[in-house]
Amino acid sequence: MSATTKIAVHSLSDLKNTTDDVLPNYLHSLKFKQIHSQTDIRLILGYSAVAIAGALFYFDWKLGWDVTKPYTAPAVVAYFILNSAFTYWIWFVEKGAVYEGEGKTGKIRVCSSTKKHIPIYECDVTFTPSPASSNPSQTIHIRAPFTRWFTSDGYFIAKPFQQWLASEVPVVGAADPNNVVEEIGRGSETERVLNVSGNNAIDILEQLKTGAKPAGGSDRRKKA
Repeated sequence: MSATTKIAVHSLSDLKNTTDDVLPNYLHSLKFKQIHSQTDIRLILGYSAVAIAGALFYFDWKLGWDVTKPYTAPAVVAYFILNSAFTYWIWFVEKGAVYEGEGKTGKIRVCSSTKKHIPIYECDVTFTPSPASSNPSQTIHIRAPFTRWFTSDGYFIAKPFQQWLASEVPVVGAADPNNVVEEIGRGSETERVLNVSGNNAIDILEQLKTGAKPAGGSDRRKKA
């Protein structure tokens, strides 16, 4: 899954956008199925606002101001309401979400971000280990430099990125145990913020990193 397109390594937006594009492809390869409900709502809000503006312009052009005047104010109000809802949805509901999906090992939602002039990829990951009905959702914050999976001349290397994600996110590590690497988990400056306690997902991931067999889990171990 290596990217063959060279990007500008000094462009933070190119680094982030390329990584954002690769992340869903990796999760799809692990049989995660993407959930598009939030994207669908964003598109409905955006297209509805554009449709109102376009319709008002068309009828004003075809029929003239005198005919369309009574409809102009309500249309403008509706446009601003929809556009405000669209902006709110992007900033306060999606909040930088680049992927939301579900697989055999659980549900996952990833929101990515970067800080100005700092080439570090940061993700807020909310996951629910399977079965979702009996496990609470948890949230972790993970971060790593782009240099971990980009070469100095701007090419993306898939393996280090896959290892980083599998080593930090329990539901991804459970789906791809061969990419769980202990050293990555220890050295990635990961900050974990758990919303709840009592769930064993993090413990299972730590066992995968060390090559131990999780209780009731697979006997596959980390590759040497």
